[in-house]
Amino acid sequence: MNWTLFKLNAFLFFKLPSAFWCGVRLKDITPNSCNATVRENWINKNPFNSIYFAVLAMGAELTTGALVLNEIKSSKRSISMLVLNSKSSYSKKAKGTILFSCNTIDSIKGAIQKTITTGEGQTVWLKSIGTNKQGIVVTEMEFEWSIKLKA
Repeated sequence: MNWTLFKLNAFLFFKLPSAFWCGVRLKDITPNSCNATVRENWINKNPFNSIYFAVLAMGAELTTGALVLNEIKSSKRSISMLVLNSKSSYSKKAKGTILFSCNTIDSIKGAIQKTITTGEGQTVWLKSIGTNKQGIVVTEMEFEWSIKLKA
């Protein structure tokens, strides 16, 4: 399967419907970066008139997870992935459209190669930064991904 935005957003609709219905959308993915957006609307806002933190986490996780999936696909190996931990910080209300970006591809490539070489599971922390339309950082989120060869 070739990854396209349509196929990845369809995957979102069928496999992660809560993210899809909350407005999370993949905007672009390259071998080195991934961007997703989430737009504030009635279904994803909190009582303080900004985007609920869990919806922000869905957008951020998507950017990191899509890069991991892309590298796994490129390896042509059967590798499982799972989020083990997450960290987040918020610096401004998330209003309007938030763009999430992740470009920490080197650590993913290294972890997958080490998993293939040693057969042992690896973990890697990936960061996604969320900015508003003005380019101001509203949140930084990190996810610890576990990857290992499937038996």
